[in-house]
Amino acid sequence: MPIYDLGLEHVSLSFATKTIFTDVTQGVFEGDRIGIVGRNGDGKSTLLRLLSEELAPDSGRVTRRGGLSLGILDQRDSLDDDSTVRAAALENREDHEWASDARSRDIVQTLLGGISLDSRVGDLSGGQRRRADLARLLLHDWDIIALDEPTNHLDMVTIHWLAEHLKNRWGNGAGALLVVTHDRWFLDEVCQRMWEVHDGLIDPFEGGYSAYILQRVERDRQADVAEEKRRNLARKELAWLTRGARARATKQKFHVKEAETLIADVPPVRNSLELKQMATSRLGKQVVDLKSVTKTYPLHEGETSATEPAELPDTQAAQHVDSGPVRTVLDDVTWLIGPGDRFGIVGANGAGKSTLLGVIDGSIEPTKGHVRIGKTVKFAILSQRLDEVEALGTSRVKEVLGRYKTTYVVDGKEVSPAQLLERLGFDTAQLMTPVADLSGGQKRRLQLLLILLDEPNVLIMDEPGNDLDTDMLGVMEDLLDTWPGTLIVVSHDRFLLERVTDEQFALLAGKVRHLPGGVDDYLAMVDDTGALTAVGKAAVANDGGSAGSAAVSGTVGDITDSQERSDREVDDKELRQKKYDATKRISAIERKLAKLESQKAAVEEKMAVQAGSDFAALESLNKQLQGIDSESSDLESEWMELSEFVESA
Repeated sequence: MPIYDLGLEHVSLSFATKTIFTDVTQGVFEGDRIGIVGRNGDGKSTLLRLLSEELAPDSGRVTRRGGLSLGILDQRDSLDDDSTVRAAALENREDHEWASDARSRDIVQTLLGGISLDSRVGDLSGGQRRRADLARLLLHDWDIIALDEPTNHLDMVTIHWLAEHLKNRWGNGAGALLVVTHDRWFLDEVCQRMWEVHDGLIDPFEGGYSAYILQRVERDRQADVAEEKRRNLARKELAWLTRGARARATKQKFHVKEAETLIADVPPVRNSLELKQMATSRLGKQVVDLKSVTKTYPLHEGETSATEPAELPDTQAAQHVDSGPVRTVLDDVTWLIGPGDRFGIVGANGAGKSTLLGVIDGSIEPTKGHVRIGKTVKFAILSQRLDEVEALGTSRVKEVLGRYKTTYVVDGKEVSPAQLLERLGFDTAQLMTPVADLSGGQKRRLQLLLILLDEPNVLIMDEPGNDLDTDMLGVMEDLLDTWPGTLIVVSHDRFLLERVTDEQFALLAGKVRHLPGGVDDYLAMVDDTGALTAVGKAAVANDGGSAGSAAVSGTVGDITDSQERSDREVDDKELRQKKYDATKRISAIERKLAKLESQKAAVEEKMAVQAGSDFAALESLNKQLQGIDSESSDLESEWMELSEFVESA
């Protein structure tokens, strides 16, 4: 038996009516970077509690190398509400102690920027508490760090920063990391091994999330298991991963040829042209037009211009701001949303994304400008809150479904609401469960189903991945692939956003900016604190707007500002500009490669027609084919070089 730094030996554990682990032996070596996935309730968080010895197994034992230090981030922090941020997160370190060290300064500046160190912990928002707890953990030197849903409440920029921090925290072969998260981009970015927790077992896989999906599909194929639906979803997700840009940039993580064989008969995740045609027939030509829209809010005592109101003010009261300072959330925005558009929106916490969604659906009126909503538009909103589901109370799931139509068409087939519910991971017995007794993840899935059963034609989703495990995220994405309407998604989950939407936009300094290169473009426009870089300021300025006031301020920023500039500002700007330029070139190359593929198919079709007849024509066509292949090869080589630069930058 191998000697682990930290491990389980023949561990079994059961709770009242559920067996969590059965005779499990698994462990962590120094240098491991392990991602932990599995269905909600299968034991991922319990596994971390066992390894930390917070929980004792029924049988077997937990082993730990002598002197090993283990730091854990729980889903719920244990910070004292009455403590200050300085006491809870910095553990009363003096300013010179953390500000003089580059790594600790980076942690504090990124996670606590904008938060007064003398603030009371109990007065912080959920996101601020998460940042404080994460800072507390990362400021220590640990042999092993275990993170339970570390990306919860973090915006996309901070998630990207955390991934980079964890990748560079230890040298090769040093330290160890355990991560439980539903953020699949994060898993692919930081993990080199995966553990799947299911049915009382822990199955190990080599590689990150992409490699895990490939191996899981192959495992299921070889075993010819009965889980047909789960396998098909994994194959569809693998097809998207392999055909997209990310697959080219991660070729060393798994065998692309093997993947291409597995997905040879899997169609693209969605037929965008067909969906747009269907959406147009349901919606007409006009959906939502924003014309020169500006939205401002009066600032109240204690607020700054960099803070979006936690609760939106009364719509009518916010129409006119007569005097006093204001915060401009939307600044002269013109944005046309058409039938079948699938748009993703990114932006820092407090940037105004919720306000933008409210303006789009008509629940918030702009201070200036006009919003035109098509006459046939029927909105549905999947919000972060579960109020509409909670209101169902003791009604049983079956009773709730009975209030809707008996059949619906999905993928060209008629299905019942119960069949759709089964597709979302419910079993037959749960149809009789009161809604109030469902778990958070089950309520979230029921919320999505009820929205789809209401048959809207414009769907707005605000953080739809909350409370869902990676398998259920795949199920939701599969349902959305065949949904024929206009889709607008706000999410910090990069994988989900790029998976279900065709175009991405950023809300920066009150402006809606198109991101032709996807989320990478957004990350090139902002720094680790979410403030605009030189690239971002130029992009906003070109759109006619001001750079805004997104820079982090407050005690932490005042202490570290001069050191931060001297350490990295110049190099940062140059690197981000190069990365931004490379990302734009990558997008152009991908479009060109797609055109060359079409040209190649057309030439090959002509060659098939000419076969055995006109040899001169065949020779000419063959030369065209060789030219296309040569150009494609050169472009692919350039693509690989640029992608490697972007990945490493």
